[in-house]
Parts: sequence; structure tokens; C-alpha cells
Amino acid sequence: MHADELPVDVALARALLEDQFPEWADLQLERVASFGTDNALFRLGGDMVVRLPRIEWATRDIEKDARWLEQLRPLLPVEIPQLLATGTPGEGYPWTWGIYRWLDGENPVVGAIARPKELARDIGRFAAAVRRLRLRDTRPGSRAGPLLERDAEVRRAIGEVADEFDALAVEAKWDDSLEAAPWDGPPVWTHGDLLRGNLLLREGRLAAVIDWSLLGVGDPACDAIVAWSVLPEETRADFRRQAGFDEAAWARGRGWALCCGLLQIPYYTDTNPELADNGRHIVREILRETNIRS
Repeated sequence: MHADELPVDVALARALLEDQFPEWADLQLERVASFGTDNALFRLGGDMVVRLPRIEWATRDIEKDARWLEQLRPLLPVEIPQLLATGTPGEGYPWTWGIYRWLDGENPVVGAIARPKELARDIGRFAAAVRRLRLRDTRPGSRAGPLLERDAEVRRAIGEVADEFDALAVEAKWDDSLEAAPWDGPPVWTHGDLLRGNLLLREGRLAAVIDWSLLGVGDPACDAIVAWSVLPEETRADFRRQAGFDEAAWARGRGWALCCGLLQIPYYTDTNPELADNGRHIVREILRETNIRS
């Protein structure tokens, strides 16, 4: 999916385990189908998962998890990953890698969510809980800065998808988000990547949130992405009330969703069609809204 990623497979994961964690090397190991684009996952035994970065920038995620996840776990209403062990380069593999606790659950299927209103409220409460976090240290969120910083790449992406969408209509939605009042409060914590692949459900309810690589402080509006990437239109008001987004934050959140959707389409059309299709879904949902300030 990336020009300079490394090939990783079960054989490599097994060799790393045999060399560095022989106590787990005889457990069953199988590749996990994942929506993720930066890491390969391998289920280890019944209750662990090996995470091998496929691209250099993803190696920093292991370091972030080691620093932040244990602080976050007791403060959130759902389960989050637990880093059990950190591996080092070896067997021709050049980067740090991790072994995590396996979390059971299914990703939501857009258009086929069994308990949509309950799920919307669950995710809204989760977003509000993240915003209330108070940790010893802070770090800027990757998607928690001003939307205007993404203007050039979004307008370029609009041109790249002009054969699929009305470019003028998409630009109008983007411009509306840029015109929303900026966040004027103190920086607050955000997850930053509430897409369907990072949400795990059990019996239709939110049970766990994974992939905290974009965790950081700033404008909480980026955590509204889920409203257009996952949730059906009739549940967005439930999510918004629980999350506590005012009108300006909701407009900025729509802009973040549009940004993510537009960038996903050209980048992943050939290498991750499902992710590209979710980008198209986001853009369609936003274009369908007639009163974009509601």
C-alpha cells in the first residue's frame, strides 16, 4: 500500500518470536485480516497479537503505545490495546515491533449496524471521555490542529476525484468547514482516527477502540469523523449530543471527515479498495446533507 513498505509474513513473525520470545514461539500464529495500512497483524495463540510495522513511520507507534496506553486504560469506558512486550530488530527486519493483548470484537459494517442509535451514543460518550483526559504529559494530535493546514492537499484531492464527484459541490462543503469558528479553548485529548477499522463491537455495542497512533491534544473536532465514516445519518444527532460538539466543532469535524475521505480515495483505490470505498462513502454522506450547519 506504500511505495517503500517492507514485506512481512508469518514466517518472519515466527522467526522473530523464536529468536526473541521463545516462550511464545510454539503458539499458533496466523495472519489477521485488517483494515490497517501501516502494520501487519498476526494472532498469537488465543489471547495475543503480533504487530509488525510495514513502513518506517509506523515504528513510532510502538513507542507511543509504550508511553501512553497504560496511562489511558483506567480512564476510559471501553477496552484499549495492552502492549505486553516490545521486540527489537532482527532476522533482517529493521524495526521495533510489539506483542499486544488480543481484543475480541467485530468492526462495524457501514449500512448494516445492528444497534445504530446505541452505538452512536457509545461512541459519543467515548469521544467525550477522551476529551476529559488529564495526563501528566501532552503531545500534539496529528489531526487536532487547524483545518487550514490541510487545505492544499484537500484541494489537490478534490481535483483527483473530479471524475467521481461534483468538484464545485465538494469545494463548497470544504469551504464551509474552513469558515467555521476555530477552536478557542485549551488543547484537549483526541483519539484522532475513529474509523471503522479502529472500533470493535460486541453484541452491537462499542467494546474497544484500537490504534492510538494519532493520539494527541488540540481541537476535539477531529473525533467527529466517525459521524460520517461509520454512523448512519439518523444517529448523528445522538452522537453529537453525547460527544458535546457545538455548531462550530461539528462543522470542523465535517471538514476533517471530508479531508480523510478525499485523501483515501486516490491513495488507496488500487491497494486497499475497501478503504477507498469508505472514503467515497464519507464524501457521498457529506454531499447529501442539505443543511450543513445542522
